[in-house]
Amino acid sequence: MKDDTEGRKVHATPHLDELEGGPWPSFVTGLKRLRDEGAPNNQKIMNDLLGQLNHSYENRLGYWKGGTVSVFGYGGGIIPRFSEVADKFPESKEFHTLRVQPPAGYHYTTDILRQMCDIWERHGSGLIAFHGQSGDIMFQGCTTENTQKAFDELNEIGFDLGGAGPALRTSTSCVGHARCEQSCYDEVRAHRTIINGLLDEMHRPALPYKFKFKFSGCANDCVNAIHRSDFAVIGTWRDDIKINQEKVKEHIKEKGRKYTIDTVVSMCPTRAISLNDDDTIEIDNKSCVRCMHCINVMTKALSPGDDKGVSIMIGGKRSLKIGDLMGIMVKPFMKLDTDEDFEKLNEFAQSVVEFFADNALEHERLGETIDRIGLPAFLEALEIDPDPNMVNHPRTSSYVRTDDFDEEAAKYFERKAAEKAAQ
Repeated sequence: MKDDTEGRKVHATPHLDELEGGPWPSFVTGLKRLRDEGAPNNQKIMNDLLGQLNHSYENRLGYWKGGTVSVFGYGGGIIPRFSEVADKFPESKEFHTLRVQPPAGYHYTTDILRQMCDIWERHGSGLIAFHGQSGDIMFQGCTTENTQKAFDELNEIGFDLGGAGPALRTSTSCVGHARCEQSCYDEVRAHRTIINGLLDEMHRPALPYKFKFKFSGCANDCVNAIHRSDFAVIGTWRDDIKINQEKVKEHIKEKGRKYTIDTVVSMCPTRAISLNDDDTIEIDNKSCVRCMHCINVMTKALSPGDDKGVSIMIGGKRSLKIGDLMGIMVKPFMKLDTDEDFEKLNEFAQSVVEFFADNALEHERLGETIDRIGLPAFLEALEIDPDPNMVNHPRTSSYVRTDDFDEEAAKYFERKAAEKAAQ
């Protein structure tokens, strides 16, 4: 221990000090700021937290253990952390985290943010993270005694606990149509419709393992839904990309033909774009895979089509039992305009969660369940018709029997023709 400029006893943190020396901002600086400038209670907690963290670095051991902490009526939403070296660092002997659901699309007012900070300054450490991997607001550093007090006050200003443990996790959605011109559906409504309908699965953990929804307004996927969620809802369109040829010419006049060829035409993954001699462009929309690259580069000249909707991809996740998985395309296109459309999306979401609850093994994500039982079994259980868009890796050899393939292909085209006629 050493004295600071005001005569208070603070822990020496030589190992943590090293983390402040690089070119990038350090979390250590933020913790020290709370220790030196925070409310009196925050300063005490942060001083011992920094001391314990430095102690961990010295011994190359973590000294946190779990336990059970909850608020009345809830089974999840709080991550308990108890210190194993509480005798050395008593002020941080309990450092629980409250996971709190953010508003869909991350829309806050400055008044709400101030109220959150005031609540956590009174009942916690003052340390808040916007946001965790599941989208939660992470209120970090609370005693068991203050957990209920903090939750009650957060609940009074309209916020609820999110998911933790083997449960439905807090969902996240991009800022979407509120500010983004590439948005293809109402992300906020889809987010709230599904989560509100499955709230019991979040607050009362009863699933084999975690389950995540994420909502992105377009294929730019700003919330990493495709590879970080079990159920990804991605905005898309099924008609032609809209082209403003005058804006195309303005872009080429400003940037040059070579720049346009190098950054747009040559970068198209399916070579669907061609540049004409008169500085207009053509797009083979049958070959377009909606990757958004050309639209991102020529935002004023190109934009998504008018027949908008969503694609649904199932089973994305990071490494666990079988490594990283990208979501499987199980619903290539769904309209999402009317109340009936949102009701269908919600029903499908609930059926997928029910399938996961009934069939997954303990500590297994949905993508791993599908890998274990096979995609055909999943599609049959959910009554989903097979679709070529679901093929993860086409055959690399064309020397195969085609009888069965031709028969199934005929069924597919017949079904698609019937769907088009019905619309």
